[in-house]
Amino acid sequence: QVQLVESGGGLVQAGGSLRLSCVASGLAFSAYAMGWFRQTPGKEREFVAAINWNGGTTTYGDSVKGRFTISRDRAKNTVYLQMNSLEPEDTALYYCAADRRLSVVVTTNPSEYEYWGQGTWVTVSS
Repeated sequence: QVQLVESGGGLVQAGGSLRLSCVASGLAFSAYAMGWFRQTPGKEREFVAAINWNGGTTTYGDSVKGRFTISRDRAKNTVYLQMNSLEPEDTALYYCAADRRLSVVVTTNPSEYEYWGQGTWVTVSS
């Protein structure tokens, strides 16, 4: 059974930092591109960042470029999202997702991701 378990969310002041983690189990982690998405009530799920199967390619949503960094640790089956210079607009439920894709290309389309975690809340106060 595939599981993606996010952690690291919480309440932080504007300008602060958080690091989210997502531990994957039940899948061949090295064969999957991994992504982070976020969603607030009443809005569509928004692409945040993605990393390809070997970590050689990363891509970011326009609203987080230069502030967020995605990385992965093959030995720990874990993908991370380092979030710096947080803004109140970053407040959302953050999801980790997995896309079976052995490619230099990553997708920003949530419908192409096969597995999803339950999410972790990030709240940024002004």
